Amino acid sequence: MPSAVALCKFVGTISLGLLTGVSYTLSTQSLPSLLTLPSATPAAYTLAQTSRLATLHIRTLSTVATLALASAYYLSPARLRHPYLLWTSLAAAMSGGLNLAMDKRMKQRVVKGPEEEEISDVNGEQVEKRAREQQWIEFVRAGVSGVGFVMGVVGLWGDGA
Repeated sequence: MPSAVALCKFVGTISLGLLTGVSYTLSTQSLPSLLTLPSATPAAYTLAQTSRLATLHIRTLSTVATLALASAYYLSPARLRHPYLLWTSLAAAMSGGLNLAMDKRMKQRVVKGPEEEEISDVNGEQVEKRAREQQWIEFVRAGVSGVGFVMGVVGLWGDGA
């Protein structure tokens, strides 16, 4: 059983690290580059596709990290149940659920594709606003998941696993 616990800790921490990297890359590289496109139509389409794919990967990584870290906590013997596993699991869950919380707060509607909104009738300022909001969400997500990742690495180091 100790190897299953170590595997869960490793998978959860690595998934949290990947989640941090995805959010950081989106917020500092991908979304700012979108704003340099020559017109609003390709920017709106690219933003919609980037958001859709990023959400898929972010939810997957967040779910894997949350489940693996929570499993490591519950599979650990009572004397080895460290609270950092719950805190890192909570950070992963918060990172994954950030889109839901921010969407309700800002009443933001994410464009899913051309069938939902006519892409040719897009205003460049609306696209820029959506890109900036998404960039802010990714900055926050990178911070939350980064703190969880650091907690996970320090916890693994402390465990000696």
